[in-house]
Amino acid sequence: MSAAHILAIFAAGVAAGTINTVVGSGTLITFPTLLAFGYAPVVANVSNTIGLVPGSVSGAVGYRRELRGQSRRALTLGIAATAGGTLGAVLLLVLPASAFKDIVPFFIALALALILGQRRLGALLGAHRHRDGEGVGPGALAGAFTTGIYGGYFGAAQGILMLAVLGLTVDDEIQRLNALKVVTTGLTNLVAGVVFVFAAPVSWGPAALIAGGSVIGGVLGARYGRRLPPTALRALIVVVGVVAIVRLL
Repeated sequence: MSAAHILAIFAAGVAAGTINTVVGSGTLITFPTLLAFGYAPVVANVSNTIGLVPGSVSGAVGYRRELRGQSRRALTLGIAATAGGTLGAVLLLVLPASAFKDIVPFFIALALALILGQRRLGALLGAHRHRDGEGVGPGALAGAFTTGIYGGYFGAAQGILMLAVLGLTVDDEIQRLNALKVVTTGLTNLVAGVVFVFAAPVSWGPAALIAGGSVIGGVLGARYGRRLPPTALRALIVVVGVVAIVRLL
């Protein structure tokens, strides 16, 4: 790899780690970057997934204050997301890439609609939303599992989908929900990455560059993203989601 090649992939890792921690959909930066340098789609996808795992760890550490009092909730949702991520990774290896990728824009659009209507929908759901800081209901578990499948398969805007699910099923502050999102999506990437290490072609050079960049990005995302007021965070989610849809289409 040339110096420009190395710098571009590393910078993409920093950007993706930052966006994943604050909102989600950092894959839409790193995945096209790898494709632009000539990596095959499957190789780019699995290398990207593995590379983004360390950024999730640094992001979760940065959000440790928001995670206080949510250990049981994080564990429960994490198990569901891990199970879904395992299934999604297996599907990537056995199904054609177009099978899931064609409906990615629809999922992102749905997530944005749920984010925008979160307050009204939350009011309608009322007592069905869990208010206990440690509690989760079947809706949250099903959402974490389903989002995990999607994340294990492709992952673009997985964080936006997870935030939408949490916003509808758990009655809590958006920054605390965002901290949960960082943990669950990170676990999805981790378990998918483990599957890919043993069963898929990995390009370790780009994966290492993305990993190094995503660690820095995770720290930056946690430092600045957690300071955003709820309205600003929702606005940023919508902007990133719309850009993701446009790029995918």
